[in-house]
Amino acid sequence: EESYSAPTKIAMPLSGESPPFLPSAHTSPKQNGSSHSSPQTGPSDVISNAIPVHTFTAPDGNTMEIRNVWAENLEQEMQYIREKVIETHPFVAMDTEFPGVVARPVISEQYAPDYHYKSLKCNVDLLRIIQLGLCFANENGNFDGAPCWQFNFKFDIAQDMFAQDSIDLLTNSGISFRDHASRGIDPVKFGELLMVSGVVLDDRVKWVSFHSGYDYGYLLKLLTCRDLPDSEKAFFDTLKLYFPTIYDIKFMTSLLDGHFGGLQKLADELQCARIGTEHQAGSDSLLTMTTYFALAQKRFLLDGKIDDTKYKNELYGYGTNHTVHKSRSHTLASMHNSSSNPMLSTMNGSGHD
Repeated sequence: EESYSAPTKIAMPLSGESPPFLPSAHTSPKQNGSSHSSPQTGPSDVISNAIPVHTFTAPDGNTMEIRNVWAENLEQEMQYIREKVIETHPFVAMDTEFPGVVARPVISEQYAPDYHYKSLKCNVDLLRIIQLGLCFANENGNFDGAPCWQFNFKFDIAQDMFAQDSIDLLTNSGISFRDHASRGIDPVKFGELLMVSGVVLDDRVKWVSFHSGYDYGYLLKLLTCRDLPDSEKAFFDTLKLYFPTIYDIKFMTSLLDGHFGGLQKLADELQCARIGTEHQAGSDSLLTMTTYFALAQKRFLLDGKIDDTKYKNELYGYGTNHTVHKSRSHTLASMHNSSSNPMLSTMNGSGHD
């Protein structure tokens, strides 16, 4: 039986009122009249996820939509993905926002081979997903008019567990927790619709992510409606079933010299422009997709085509690949350097460092 340290914060309210937000000039004006939306005056560079649709002009001149999905439009948008998108856009980039990391395995397990997986399982089992971003591209990395979706889940800061700094970060990034509490998506309902969407259980679909152990943990929790498997091997077996082909950009960079840092730093190096607000899952998934194709086309070509054999189905920091020891050493150093209880950690909502 696995033992874990107690979580640091449970059902704590936000300190002060959530800052208000003002949609940017790119927000689609015809969508702003929704009776569900609750944007207020605030920073002009932050876009509230309470607005139904945001429309942007991408650097290539094409229009890109980020659609916010709540309980009331979930079935409609999932039907659109199933019937009009997935057959022609088999590359799926994803990102999640979640309420941080609230617990670590006990000190005696810090050096266990599956330490990182035990930490992941502990937190995913305890916590609820807040937001999932999905965007779709064809085999050349083109969106071809396909929107990006932000699925906003039921989350109540008066009842659900979280790490305070993660909630503060997401609030300042435009996440409307008032709306998540009142009209967020039921995770069980979403899992049912995702199961029959054509997006999972199909080896033709390629899933793209960045440093994504936790992302896939939350996705498996949505799909199975149960706690994660006890062992890391069982986790990977289940992952392979639902997501037969995955690409982790962080693992890709571990095969190259000269890159250290997160998704935004890599995107900047590859001159990939962000669309939307950082730390919202839709914008982060879009940046993930453009960064993947830019990196793959620059560093992983063979005979003029992308060669995925060196990085296919590997997760940075998990399994048996060369990044596991590196990731564990970094985590242990961070814990021992912390002035707080070394068994506990507060990490941002994405954890994509």
